[in-house]
Amino acid sequence: MSLTDILSPSDIAAALRDCQAPDSFSPKKFFQISGMSKKSSSQLKEIFRILDNDQSGFIEEDELKYFLQRFECGARVLTTSETKTFLAAADHDGDGKIGAEGINLFIYI
Repeated sequence: MSLTDILSPSDIAAALRDCQAPDSFSPKKFFQISGMSKKSSSQLKEIFRILDNDQSGFIEEDELKYFLQRFECGARVLTTSETKTFLAAADHDGDGKIGAEGINLFIYI
């Protein structure tokens, strides 16, 4: 399964266009524009599985840095500041990674 099986390619493209400039990425806005904020819990878990590049059950800082590229291979890499802010907002237990059980909270950042 791919992200375009769950999310509209045009919505993904619009979300990526919105954050092309460095330090312009807003997780909340990206989730809204891409349509992620309207998906069911099971769909969000599938999206999480796709984003979890190493299939560890967690999205770590290294994976989060390449978050946008999981949606489109030519997308930019998140800046260090964007990555750290995103991780801090979604890492609710402070372990330095985002677990699948927190995916529902992940979209409400």
